[in-house]
Amino acid sequence: MNTLLDLRPDNIKEKLGEKSRICLLGSHPIIQAFQDENVMVMACNIRIKHAVPGILKAAEELDAVVAFELAKSEGDVSGGYTGQTPRIFWDTIVGYTDKTGFSKPFFIHGDHITVKNLSDEEFESSKALIAAELEAGYTSFAIDASFNELDDNIRITTALAKQISDMKVGLEVEVGEIKSAGQEGKITTVEEALTYIGSLKDNGINPDLLAINNGSKHGNYLPGEEVHIDLRRTGEIFQAIRPYDVCIAQHGITGTPLHLMGRFTEYGIRKGNVGTLWQNVAHDHLPDDLLAEMKKWAQDNNKSIKQATKPFKAQIDSIGPSYQQAIQEHAYQEACEHIKAFRSVGSASLLKKKLGVA
Repeated sequence: MNTLLDLRPDNIKEKLGEKSRICLLGSHPIIQAFQDENVMVMACNIRIKHAVPGILKAAEELDAVVAFELAKSEGDVSGGYTGQTPRIFWDTIVGYTDKTGFSKPFFIHGDHITVKNLSDEEFESSKALIAAELEAGYTSFAIDASFNELDDNIRITTALAKQISDMKVGLEVEVGEIKSAGQEGKITTVEEALTYIGSLKDNGINPDLLAINNGSKHGNYLPGEEVHIDLRRTGEIFQAIRPYDVCIAQHGITGTPLHLMGRFTEYGIRKGNVGTLWQNVAHDHLPDDLLAEMKKWAQDNNKSIKQATKPFKAQIDSIGPSYQQAIQEHAYQEACEHIKAFRSVGSASLLKKKLGVA
């Protein structure tokens, strides 16, 4: 009988070696298996690495599938604003899974591979990033051309996603730009989503996940800004695209009350991105003088605090063991709460059952 390890992509088996027990899968078999299950995989954008062991400990104890990801802005070929190239990020995640003996299935995802306009430069930068992520060993990819008109979005996504779709590792696409906190956006319509997915299918592209604008925001919500996610519209879109074997990816979860998150699974959401939370956890336990330096740099340069991650990466990476331990413990607590809220406890065993493997 096959095991989950047998389902690892061939290039991953080769990279890890024959004796490796690291269960790095593509998102494709995972999302396809969970289509009709009220389960949401927690996908963690890791800007500061010290949170990873805590997340892994939670997923191991709760028997949960988990994912790790970086967006183009966070980690492109030059390191983005976190200082992590695809190679550095892959080595970091896989290194921790090896060191901790993590045994559960997970995937490494290229989040928000954006094409924000119609310039050749923008397109080529995302094409180069996909190549670098494939070379590094990423097993899931999100093409995001949602900044453009629908026809252009379809065309750009088709051009960038062909190789990924053919490989069947895992593909996420996006229609309806998801805004940052403090910005207003237009909720994706059922017609837009159906036209988008139908057109991609006609072009030979087979996504596993669709990210939509359902009212969520990226980053920390501003004081007084209400969290409003239109689950009714989300469910309507899921029902419309379900015949195409596509589920919903939920972005902008940080700040959403935990008690609401379980309901997401009832509306076709199968992957939930949690990013800013882990940054906040890390910042809570950095040495006071280091965090003060980062805040001053951000203020002096008129930048967000997240932009300070790269210039201070060496100092952040080398904080003392007690600070690292505090971050790990806090991340463990948050990961446990989120995995439970996502109804993802036991999802690793459920995956085995759905796929018919040991």
